[in-house]
Amino acid sequence: MSEQQTGDLRRVRLDKLNELINAGRNPYKETKYEVTSSTQHIKDNYEDMEGKTVSIAGRIMSKRGQGKVGFYDIQDHSGKIQMFAKKDVIGEEEYKWLKTYDIGDIVGVAGEVFKTQTGEISVKAAEVKLLSKSLQTLPEKFHGLKDTDLRYRQRYVDLIVNPEIKNVFIMRNKIIRGIREYLDGEGYLEVETPILSPIAGGANARPFITHHNTLDIDMYMRIANELFLKRLVVGGLGNGVYEMGKMFRNEGMDANHNPEYTAMEVYKPYADFNDMMTLTENIVAYVAKKARGTTKIEFQGKVIDFTPPWKRVKMQDMVKEVTGIDFDQINTDEEAIEIARKKGLEIKPLMTRGHVISEMFEEFCEEYLDQPTFVTHHPVEISPLAKRNAEDPRFTDRFEAFANTWEIANAFSELNDPIDQRGRFEEQLRQKEAGDDEAHMMDNDFINAIEVGLPPTGGLGIGVDRVIMLITDQPTIRDIILFPTMKPVD
Repeated sequence: MSEQQTGDLRRVRLDKLNELINAGRNPYKETKYEVTSSTQHIKDNYEDMEGKTVSIAGRIMSKRGQGKVGFYDIQDHSGKIQMFAKKDVIGEEEYKWLKTYDIGDIVGVAGEVFKTQTGEISVKAAEVKLLSKSLQTLPEKFHGLKDTDLRYRQRYVDLIVNPEIKNVFIMRNKIIRGIREYLDGEGYLEVETPILSPIAGGANARPFITHHNTLDIDMYMRIANELFLKRLVVGGLGNGVYEMGKMFRNEGMDANHNPEYTAMEVYKPYADFNDMMTLTENIVAYVAKKARGTTKIEFQGKVIDFTPPWKRVKMQDMVKEVTGIDFDQINTDEEAIEIARKKGLEIKPLMTRGHVISEMFEEFCEEYLDQPTFVTHHPVEISPLAKRNAEDPRFTDRFEAFANTWEIANAFSELNDPIDQRGRFEEQLRQKEAGDDEAHMMDNDFINAIEVGLPPTGGLGIGVDRVIMLITDQPTIRDIILFPTMKPVD
């Protein structure tokens, strides 16, 4: 439909609105309508509802009929039901106005539940009240709203004309509630930490920057809540704490990335990364069952089995398995960088053997991680907050969980040595000075906190949106966020 056609139709609807107002029937003056049932409840309980008077409210999605009888599909939050209207029942005056109502108008309907001669469950209207006039034309019912860009920009229209997508967001709600249920049941305490902070910490990522006028300081929107949660472990608040909420990263956008996204982080004293593996697989299996009734999820034509236990593999071992390169035999940074150069990897300033292992894994190994897998023992250079491995201090007690080749979780045995932590932060500052925008900032107060004493602690972060994508079988992150970030249009 052209812009001119859309404008013409809007003017027709405005004219109808003015007629209503001039007749003393301004629909926007209505403040309330008593709803006694939903469309789906009537259909699901027809034997009990037959012959009873109900009042429903919803949007007109189609209308048909002529003369003294009209049929209207009324859609509410739960579904659709047919309204049957007769002139001699609702009255000639009301019927005249009803015939002027448009697709998209919101009405309240009171009447008796019955079945038509064709067997369709319907409401025989005794009263129809216009509650809101729609001035915009909804997309044509048989084609719906198919333009994905427009669907994301106008989610309110998407929900109306493609009501099946409501199921995705209902499942999203079940998954988020399920994460909380599981952690609460295990004795973790849910807390809240700052979204704005003078330091962007807890991850290697580019932050969003804003300015606090009263304090006259730049502040950062959080890229993670890790450092605040670990401060609470230092303070002994609860036998483990967690927080689920929005994180913000000023980075690229693609099928798996949105600038603001939902993550959950949890920290448990006297636990390690092995305990976090068990926690991760149990949480995901629990919410998969809650939302879909099974731990075997079909995603885009393939089955992903979240049944615990998941496969475990060391990062360096997987690099050897896929590429044939054994980094146990490569002991210097120079040797590793030469291998990276031969493999066509980008050589970055201050690159080390550990960086090369990580780059080799990302470039050549992640594509094989379809089924849930814990990839463990990351190099210390890329893990500034993780405890060193006791057997080989070049690596850390860390894992990333993968499914469908995506990273869905990240966890450590948390670094609680303040001397080592300060040295790691200082190395991150050198990386930042060398041009790495995502390198970690120095956080002196956090170091002060762990100098007070952080017990051995297991920490875990789960990318909630990606888990939701997998469980709901949605290929892009925009399909599971009600209002994804979009570039403005004129």
